[in-house]
Amino acid sequence: MSRLYELKQRIDRVIAQKGLDAVRVKGAIGLKAGILIGLINEDTPDDEAKLRRLEQAAAEVIGEKV
Repeated sequence: MSRLYELKQRIDRVIAQKGLDAVRVKGAIGLKAGILIGLINEDTPDDEAKLRRLEQAAAEVIGEKV
C-alpha cells in the first residue's frame, strides 16, 4: 500500500470524524494540491512531491495536520 493511499485514508477518516462535506473538502484539497484524490488507490506509486503537496493542502483546508 502506498503512502499516498494511506494519506487519502487518513483524510477520509478526519472528514468523517468532523462530519464535513466529503465532496467539497476533497475537491478543495485536490485543487490546492493539484491532485485528483479520487484517483489515488492502493497501487498508486508514491511520489514525494505529491505527498507533501497533499499533506499541506489537507492541513490548510481541514485546519489540522492529517
